[in-house]
Amino acid sequence: MKAPPRLQSLIEEGLIDTVVRQLMSGKEAMVFVVRSGDDTRCAKIYKEANNRSFRQAVDYTENRKVKNSRSARAMAKGSKFGRQEQEAAWQSAEVDALYRLAAAGVRVPQPYNFHDGVLLMELVTDAHGDAAPRLNDVAFTPEQARAHHATLIAEVVRMLCAGVVHGDLSEFNILLAHLPGADGEEGTDGPVIIDLPQAVDAAGNNHAPRMLMRDVANLRDFFGQFAPELLATQYGPEIWSLYQSGLLTNETPLTGIYAPEHTDVDMQGVLREIEDARAEETARRLRMATPT
Repeated sequence: MKAPPRLQSLIEEGLIDTVVRQLMSGKEAMVFVVRSGDDTRCAKIYKEANNRSFRQAVDYTENRKVKNSRSARAMAKGSKFGRQEQEAAWQSAEVDALYRLAAAGVRVPQPYNFHDGVLLMELVTDAHGDAAPRLNDVAFTPEQARAHHATLIAEVVRMLCAGVVHGDLSEFNILLAHLPGADGEEGTDGPVIIDLPQAVDAAGNNHAPRMLMRDVANLRDFFGQFAPELLATQYGPEIWSLYQSGLLTNETPLTGIYAPEHTDVDMQGVLREIEDARAEETARRLRMATPT
């Protein structure tokens, strides 16, 4: 097919050779299947801010930093240049997250290049080499649902240990891919996480706990359709509690049970503190009223 204008620069730079077809058009981007040498990859073209339904909500962009102080000032003022810089920062958020998570061993598409607002990355495929389906297009047995849910909970933990919360994780941005086996073993189907422009820093965003809880709840609700016992699990608060306590690692065993600790309030101690504060305030007023 004829290359869209946004992909023409990648052809001119030698990053891709041909455009095969359009794979999808979503709320944030259009994705095309492309050829690069002997490899088939996908190219994600981000939509301009005024052409996409996903907005740069404060929840997602909170505490996102830019290294250039001029850019930061312009973004704060909301100037035309600032809006351009904010758009570039939003696009690069997914690129940064993909490289970070791929290095941490998280099941995400392998990124290859980011050029002129286009992300070139691995095409995630099924056992036949076709584009892998999204989870929402697949039905599962209870056993499959439990297995994929466990895998994805482990991936959420791996992401969190790498300092990232997806922020919009659901059955609509997880692909069921064919994963090659090790040392000649037969491959199996497994989930691959995609769509990360809204990923947030776990330690630097005040909304990260709520986003992680929502991500995990989405997984619970989807797979709970096939394995109803999953609906009673509470992995979200359990994971975040362990993370906050510094006890979460990729190997930490999880139960799906969360019982928050309730500390008995020392009412006598509280009353003593109140009385001490009152006495101190009375003494202060007396000192102020006494002539020197």
